[in-house]
Amino acid sequence: MRGYLALSISIVGEIFATTMLKMSEGFTVLYPSIGVIIGYGLAFYCLALCLKTLPLSLAYAIWSGVGTALTAVIGALMWGEVFDILKLAGIALIIGGVILLNSSKNEDVEKESPKAKAL
Repeated sequence: MRGYLALSISIVGEIFATTMLKMSEGFTVLYPSIGVIIGYGLAFYCLALCLKTLPLSLAYAIWSGVGTALTAVIGALMWGEVFDILKLAGIALIIGGVILLNSSKNEDVEKESPKAKAL
């Protein structure tokens, strides 16, 4: 459960940092630029923590997929970026992929493989 909590915090940090990246206008505005550094620092630190208990393939898929989907929504809400049926379908596919990865039994396969035991 701690792994998922760290992953959630990592996603929030990444979304915050990406939003600040847009607001920093190429790192020319001070406070949003500082927000980018803090947000990505938090995101990568918590992502590293979650990898202690979650498999890399699952954690990264969730992190990047949810981050991408929520960033697209934030872009539409805050900056009026186009949000059409294709973007909605893309987000639905991302969420579907994350669900499929989360429901697979990759952890059991990794635990049993000789390569994983050697590491």
